[in-house]
Amino acid sequence: MSAGTGGGAAGTFAARALLSVAKISAFVGISGSVLNAALYDVDGGERAVIFDRLRGVLQTTSGEGTHLLVPLLQYPIIFDVRTRPRTISSATGTKDLQQVNLSLRVLARPMREKLPEIYKHYGQDYDERVLPSIGNEVLKATVAQFNADQLLTMREEVSANIRDTLTKRASEFNICLEDVALTHLSFSSEYSKAIEYKQVAQQEAERSKYVVLKADQERNAAIIRAEGESEAARLISEATRAAGPALLELRRIEAAKEVAHIMSRSRNISYLPQGANLFLGVSTATQ
Repeated sequence: MSAGTGGGAAGTFAARALLSVAKISAFVGISGSVLNAALYDVDGGERAVIFDRLRGVLQTTSGEGTHLLVPLLQYPIIFDVRTRPRTISSATGTKDLQQVNLSLRVLARPMREKLPEIYKHYGQDYDERVLPSIGNEVLKATVAQFNADQLLTMREEVSANIRDTLTKRASEFNICLEDVALTHLSFSSEYSKAIEYKQVAQQEAERSKYVVLKADQERNAAIIRAEGESEAARLISEATRAAGPALLELRRIEAAKEVAHIMSRSRNISYLPQGANLFLGVSTATQ
């Protein structure tokens, strides 16, 4: 009888112990779940905006690390605040009504302190909603101020104008542009051919101008040469009248000396004394 009573008490104690362990486990599990739901992590290069079901989007942002929130009432919206590249392409017309294709590369990031406003008005894909729109707007407005040839000759000024205008326009949407660069500019095929023909025509014009200048130089040289020859003839004539035939004889002697000097250096010419018998040692028929 006592043995049965002891066994029943032991079983009751074991059941109570198991029930207590179960309650503790349940409490720990529920507490862990609640704590896990109340914690959220923000990775490097990110910021979190908190949405409260009672108050809406809170005006504070959370930086990197682990943070607390109210489970079921609040949840975080994670934003990537690192600078990201984006290319904007546009086809527009110039001031002289030429079609031009442009590509713009921008490095953009959201203003960290304005993330709640950005989420309220544009959502997490703010860059997809804003940048293509304002990029095309600024490109069209800026290119319309220049002629087609100015886009080539004044490219730095055009790029600076686009950068300043687009940076100012993006700041109105709480977006910071780190860099703006005009990376591609091309015209329609018809205009490109017209430019090529114009360059060829300019080269031909320059070549013709060079030919004309060359002809003028040759004509001036011929005139100067003729004037020099005329002056030389005049001086010779005056010297002849002043010196008589002696000057002509002097010139003849100088010319003969020059000819003799040239001929003396030739191997194919032999000199024979005047009046000498060329057939020395040869008997004549009369002897």
